Amino acid sequence: MKAKDLRELEPGELDLRLKERGDALRNFRLQMATASVENSRAARNARRDVARIKTIMRERQLAAQKKAK
Repeated sequence: MKAKDLRELEPGELDLRLKERGDALRNFRLQMATASVENSRAARNARRDVARIKTIMRERQLAAQKKAK
């Protein structure tokens, strides 16, 4: 998922995507423990998506604080 696409989403949708990617990461870790991993890059992609989403949420939070001042 690209940052450009994420920036177009509403805050509620970002929260939903963050939860989905977090769940995907937990599922991947469970699969790693049971040695049934099909895609070894899934965890890396999920971590990066989580980081992108959190970064965009923080940017919006800082922009809102700046406007309030």
